[in-house]
Amino acid sequence: MELSLATRTVADHTVLEVGGEVDVYTAPRLRERLIELIDGGARNVIVDLGRVDFLDSTGLGVLVGALKRLRAVRGTFGLVCDKEPLLKIFRITALDQVFPLHPTVDAAIAADSSGPDA
Repeated sequence: MELSLATRTVADHTVLEVGGEVDVYTAPRLRERLIELIDGGARNVIVDLGRVDFLDSTGLGVLVGALKRLRAVRGTFGLVCDKEPLLKIFRITALDQVFPLHPTVDAAIAADSSGPDA
């Protein structure tokens, strides 16, 4: 399956909408896009996984890398995910303790705006 990537701006956040499968074959495209956004000045990034059907460990690694890159420039990073199979992956890997997970883009923006611990 193909990977689709679309970027939009909501308030002062860059939202990267991801669709399809994020796996060993498609993850490099996601990594390149995230690096491009961050190097281009995006500091408040939300990755919307709402249309992702599959996510493997390579995809998780890309997300962790983006989080680290944003933290290094004092940015914020959030994930939008409401699909139980994907949420289960985050729980099993304990990455639900690392990533701010939100059910919607609006919820992610609201949480990010409420303070540094959000």
